[in-house]
Amino acid sequence: MEIEDWRRKIDELDRQIVSLLSERAEAAQAIGKLKRTTSMPIYEPNRERVIFENVRAANRGPLPDIELVHIYERIIDVMRALQGQELASRARSTASGSGE
Repeated sequence: MEIEDWRRKIDELDRQIVSLLSERAEAAQAIGKLKRTTSMPIYEPNRERVIFENVRAANRGPLPDIELVHIYERIIDVMRALQGQELASRARSTASGSGE
């Protein structure tokens, strides 16, 4: 394959990654809603450890485990922020009297 072929492949893979990240974000938001109703904390270090173990176990290369974990650390940070926004928006709507 030529460089343009590889670039088209990367563009397609990027679209797939974005789609999967959006799906993951929707799942994280749903979990945030459940955490809100059960008063669970947003930050759960044991769950994050499990995610990192799963990522390392699924890794077939060529990315080194440590680099893949770094990527997932950032993904988890963003997902945790989404959950925090969910909790904050709910707190604001309750305080303003909407009662939803």
